[in-house]
Amino acid sequence: MTNHQAGRVQNKVALVTGAASGIGRACAERLAAEGARVMLTDMRLDAARIAADAILAEGNDAVALHLDVTDPDSWARCLAAIDAHFGRLDILVNNAGIAIGGPSIADFSLQTWRSQQAVNVDGVFLGTKYCLPLMRREGGGSIINMSSIAGLVGSAGMAAYAATKGAVRLFTKSIALECAQRRDGVRVNSVHPGLIETALWDGIFASSGIQQSGLGDVAAAAVPLGFAGTPLDVAWGVVFLASDESRYMTGSELVIDGGLTAR
Repeated sequence: MTNHQAGRVQNKVALVTGAASGIGRACAERLAAEGARVMLTDMRLDAARIAADAILAEGNDAVALHLDVTDPDSWARCLAAIDAHFGRLDILVNNAGIAIGGPSIADFSLQTWRSQQAVNVDGVFLGTKYCLPLMRREGGGSIINMSSIAGLVGSAGMAAYAATKGAVRLFTKSIALECAQRRDGVRVNSVHPGLIETALWDGIFASSGIQQSGLGDVAAAAVPLGFAGTPLDVAWGVVFLASDESRYMTGSELVIDGGLTAR
């Protein structure tokens, strides 16, 4: 009998997009700590390499790769690299996203609308499209799509962002049903973070014209628990959905928001 306890995703291979910082990096680090071999992808390759090096320094397996989630060719190269390096794929975390607000949708340009759709919606579509065949080849896997509480409730000044996250929510449910019908062993769920301490909020506040004195003050006033979450709070939820602990969950929404949407 041994005292060794395997990690919750031991020997699984995970791909995390937008993994250079914030929630994506926390997800990659936590999955690696729980035994997964992780590919960290991002537009910012240098930052992704730093994140991968930190995982390697802990004795876990990680590799960084440049990926533009809006580009099919970039995805094709990414999946070829995963197959060559790891030989399989078990977990996809479609995390890459951008947030652009505006005081009024009447002032929002079509170009900006489309750029946000391209990253937040097209990126999730392409990730799913290119990763599913490799997961199906190996008999299953877990796709985790990063939505937001903005995909559940409206937000003045954030209509374009909310539209993308609402799309991710229902795309997730539809692909979950497709995979279930095929009995391919692939589960698909969405995660809906609330006010989480990431650099994303700096851009949201700046572009939406929201007057604020810091995310902590906003969270203290708006969140029932009284404080903002951290990327690690979200990463723990992702580990659960990636692991066999959630084997009977698909098409579900995991809300991590300190009670914000309970009101």
